[in-house]
Amino acid sequence: MAVGIFDSGLGGLTVLEAVAKRLPDVPLVYLGDSANAPYGVRAPDDIYNLTTAATQRLFDAGCDLVILACNTASAAALRRMQEAWVPPGKRVLGVFVPLIEALTERQWGDNSPPREVATKHVALFATPATVSSRAFQRELAFRAIGVDVEAQACGGVVDAIEDGDMILADALVRSHVDALRRKMPMPDAAILGCTHYPLMAEVFQDALGADVKVFSQANLVAESLADYLGRRPEMVGPGTQSAFLTTGDPVRVSTRATQFLRRQITFQAA
Repeated sequence: MAVGIFDSGLGGLTVLEAVAKRLPDVPLVYLGDSANAPYGVRAPDDIYNLTTAATQRLFDAGCDLVILACNTASAAALRRMQEAWVPPGKRVLGVFVPLIEALTERQWGDNSPPREVATKHVALFATPATVSSRAFQRELAFRAIGVDVEAQACGGVVDAIEDGDMILADALVRSHVDALRRKMPMPDAAILGCTHYPLMAEVFQDALGADVKVFSQANLVAESLADYLGRRPEMVGPGTQSAFLTTGDPVRVSTRATQFLRRQITFQAA
């Protein structure tokens, strides 16, 4: 009865923590492709090939449902996977839609036509690949009209977080917020469009100011998943054991993950 959670590195652990709290009885198999991280600077075909390989590994581990807890993979690979790759009886879901549904104040699974919403000016902070894909804007257009989105590619932030250099990550976040504000001086809301960024949420909020509502993904994805499994309980796979898998060095990744979550995490080779 396992669910798979995939990220290019450690950022998806923020989603795993939220899902584990919301669905404590569901075994979770996490796979971080640390050997190939970061994805945010890779070409779309490269991201697609790496993401399908990792997703297949999670299917093999007994997960019928896989969450791409990686905005870059969700932006560059998810639609293509759903249209042409995902095997019968399996599902792959991304992390954009729950965020957009919260931003536009729609109920989970609301497929009504797009409508006017109160939020008009949105700042999107994401990796270069996510920004260039325009996937966020595309998904938003299905649900809302009249919303201006200004995207800022936050180069270097994921690398700094993965390396544990939070001083550098802080400086980079503030620099990227300054760059965004030069293009959109007064955003109504900000989207943290990378699962690494919740670790820097306080820095984003401080740099943006108290008047800007900051949305990040972990709890929203967990709630959306709980709703989905409530409607589709058959999508909980046959796996019975939780596990942490990595394509990188398990010892090094375990050390970083333990620092990341502030509890002991032990990774195995994928």
